[in-house]
Amino acid sequence: MGWPLRLLVASGIVAGGVAVGALARFSHAPMPGEGDLLNLGRYHPETAFDLLGRRVGRDEAERLTATAEGREQLSPDRGAVAIDAALIERGRDAFYRETFGNEVFLTDVMGMLDGGITPYEVARAIALLAGQGTSNLQVRMARDVTVGERTWKKGELVPTGLDVPRGSAFILGIRAFYDRGHLRMGITCALCHAAVDPASGKVVEGAPNTDLNAGLLMALASNSTAYFMHGSADPASHPGDPARAVTGEDGSRVTLPDRESFEAAAKVQVASWPAGSFDSSADRETNPTSIPSSFSAYGEPYSWSGRAAIGPFKGLSALNNNVHAANSDTTQQTRAVKVLFGLDPELYLGMVLQGAADAALRFDPASGRQPTQVLAVADLTPGTPGLNSYAVLPSFPATNYMTDNSLLASVAGEPANYANNAMSAFQNLLRAPDAAFADAAQRARGRAVFARAGCVGCHSGPALTNNRVIPIEEIGTEPSRARATVRMEAQLAAPAIFATDTPFPLPPDAKTVPIPVEGDALKQLQLAWAHAGTKGGYKVPNLVGLAWSAPYLHDSGVSVGPDAERQLGVPGTLDAGVLPDPANSLRALVDRSLRARVVAANGASAKARTARVTGEGHAYWADAEAGIPAEDQAALVAYLLSVVRLTEAVPVP
Repeated sequence: MGWPLRLLVASGIVAGGVAVGALARFSHAPMPGEGDLLNLGRYHPETAFDLLGRRVGRDEAERLTATAEGREQLSPDRGAVAIDAALIERGRDAFYRETFGNEVFLTDVMGMLDGGITPYEVARAIALLAGQGTSNLQVRMARDVTVGERTWKKGELVPTGLDVPRGSAFILGIRAFYDRGHLRMGITCALCHAAVDPASGKVVEGAPNTDLNAGLLMALASNSTAYFMHGSADPASHPGDPARAVTGEDGSRVTLPDRESFEAAAKVQVASWPAGSFDSSADRETNPTSIPSSFSAYGEPYSWSGRAAIGPFKGLSALNNNVHAANSDTTQQTRAVKVLFGLDPELYLGMVLQGAADAALRFDPASGRQPTQVLAVADLTPGTPGLNSYAVLPSFPATNYMTDNSLLASVAGEPANYANNAMSAFQNLLRAPDAAFADAAQRARGRAVFARAGCVGCHSGPALTNNRVIPIEEIGTEPSRARATVRMEAQLAAPAIFATDTPFPLPPDAKTVPIPVEGDALKQLQLAWAHAGTKGGYKVPNLVGLAWSAPYLHDSGVSVGPDAERQLGVPGTLDAGVLPDPANSLRALVDRSLRARVVAANGASAKARTARVTGEGHAYWADAEAGIPAEDQAALVAYLLSVVRLTEAVPVP
């Protein structure tokens, strides 16, 4: 046992995984204390109830609760969520610690601990920090792994983008589990939506982890194929041995793709994601999008397309749910793939499980068992589809505009969907750290340029968004990404959730609450989902905390480093280990000459082309050609970087 491992085991814990000496079961996820936060200040909660997205202030709540009729309006049977200190406290706890069981998929199926990066090497990397912390943990490869034309050699350092706060021995957003000899790792919201400030080593709650190399980490796992639905690898292009076949639902024998060649293809797809991105759409196309911030107050609708727009907290709970009810467990969609993609469910699950890291979940055609039988026997959450912990709506597996699959990630012992709602209440209180990018005069000048250039046409309101979805024909960004959810219209149910006091596990008579949506709201939803004959669209993002969220646009394509002459596009920044410079990247967003060079740099990269990262779209300019001189453009950029909180006095959810 190496000295770093001995050092950490001495206290009973191995960072980045967990090993427990004398204990049979143990789990841990770090949660920073107040002294560890750079943005300790939060908005004061003024909203007393969320009523399916409607903010009910304290004065209105007091009037309503004075009458029986009013109390009925604010009842759980109507979908009301009471926002109190307990809910917010649970939200912060869940933000840092709740996995909803995804450690089983990530460890036992995808093999995140069985590929090129191992718990020992992560522990060693953290020990070498000697308490200094990092925003990009460098982990030594434990074995050779080939990804496309690149072989990561044993002993080579991998830039993971994993964050370790100063003074901590744990990775932010990773919960490690030790269960009687079985080591697992799960992810929480903090992995993507909290970041360590490189200067202070403190945590910025709500900031996107802009250098998290999620795609590369998945490519270095032993079974990247488990995520093939989120990429462009085609199983039909990798014919396998006819002896390795599954019996389809219709009784026919269907051959599995060749395990090695299909795995190699799947690795290339996920490894193409830029750092700070994630492909959250199981549309069989590689289309990663930037990890958004969690400075979410008044930032609705949510997700890159705005498809998380209804239900509690104006769609924020839907966004939180999607991460855990769809994106961290691909086994849950087995029953939907036939309608959505024409795939036989047994074949689909067989592809996901034939390379599973844990033998109990690995499908072997010679075993005589079907893939669904393998999953059923090994599943730690029997009675629900997939491996995570779900409350199942009656419409499962149909899409419901509140949830991709009619599943609500839930925790036993508390109401269904409670943790998602609690995280929404917590996230809406987060604001970016104070910034000093502009003095009062420059800020006023930049704000005037912001208005003169027409930015206020879309970026208005408290969070500098008009809360709209822009059609792809207008915004001009990658069209295939805008259509990522088009197939889900084939199996669409009326949106609903469970009454907000429904216990989980669910009782037999669990009450559902319909979510009304009509008129313009319905048209916006259909546009966001590329339904009703539309071609899809992109939402107008809020502009709070831009200093923490470079690069820009939904595809991370507008990226410029400190050297604006040479460090252009994703190839010249993130792929080269250079963090995007917020000011230069914002200048590229509004300056057509610099943007053209950024787009050209992205287009010259095969990796960026695989991920469909271009930096194109949003052709709204504030440059010399638009009558904005360089000094005014600089003031505009400084103003945008100075926006760290809501711009109007409004009640905060």
